[in-house]
Amino acid sequence: MVRPCTVLGAGSWGTALALQLARNRTPVRLWGRNPQTLQAMARRRENARYLPGIVLPQEVQPLAELGAALDDARLCVIAVPSAGFRALLRSLREVRPDPPPVVWATKGLELASAKWLHEVVDDELGAGDERAVLSGPSFAREVARGLPTAVTVASPRLEFATRVAEAFHGEAFRVYVSQDMIGVELGGAVKNVLAIAAGISDGLGYGANARAALITRGLHEIMHLGARVGAKRETLMGLSGLGDLVLTCTDNQSRNRRFGLALGRGTPGGQAREEIAQAIEGIDTAQVVTRLAREAGLELPICRQVQRVLFEGLEPRAAVSQLLARRLKQETE
Repeated sequence: MVRPCTVLGAGSWGTALALQLARNRTPVRLWGRNPQTLQAMARRRENARYLPGIVLPQEVQPLAELGAALDDARLCVIAVPSAGFRALLRSLREVRPDPPPVVWATKGLELASAKWLHEVVDDELGAGDERAVLSGPSFAREVARGLPTAVTVASPRLEFATRVAEAFHGEAFRVYVSQDMIGVELGGAVKNVLAIAAGISDGLGYGANARAALITRGLHEIMHLGARVGAKRETLMGLSGLGDLVLTCTDNQSRNRRFGLALGRGTPGGQAREEIAQAIEGIDTAQVVTRLAREAGLELPICRQVQRVLFEGLEPRAAVSQLLARRLKQETE
């Protein structure tokens, strides 16, 4: 009998990953914090809030009790917003002092500590090599519908990354493996800040030329920071870097892009967040990335302007004007 996998986080992304595992005939326990929501999902066989119209196969078992969700699990997949990442790890450790191997599909950094998520995992679960991060250009609804998608799984232990890849890999879901965890985490985090910038530009009506420039110079900022923190250039030019950046900056399925669009059109930030009604990871990440850049003595002008718009009251139009007014420089600087 195939041992089950557990997915922690019953939002759109966690549900989509549960569906992908189920396509490979893997029993999946899908856990969330709201018992009423999980009961409704089990009864209706649908995540009506986040993925309406997509049927949950019998392989997916929604559960509200964390211990039961983890029983005999061969893999624990975490798909919660970064703001709740550490708290969930603590709950996991309390329920299972020796938890199953962990994979996280969360994108971002921890706001309070500015730590990468693999560092948070080490803090809460202790050091280990059966840890992996899954990231790449992947909208939850398209994964849930079984549309073609490619992602990267990174772990310090290549054999474990391969095991995770095999669990998810399918006819329409291609998984590549890597050992560059920090590169995969970096690309998945910073692209959300840049998607807000691209959304602001489009919301202001600045057009395709400006969007292309923001994406290209945004990639430069990711690679500039990546060189300082030890990420591999080829990772940042791959699916979890360039691929995810292009996807998130150009398609309105991106919550971060939609948030930027709203700001560019004059919608107050609080109202935009209420209307989107899901986690917008780029907001907190803008704070953390700006802090990391300052501590490292790096200049990341696009990320900095997004941070100023979000937290210092800078008007979006002024932010873009200031970017364009910066001194002349070589493209490689």
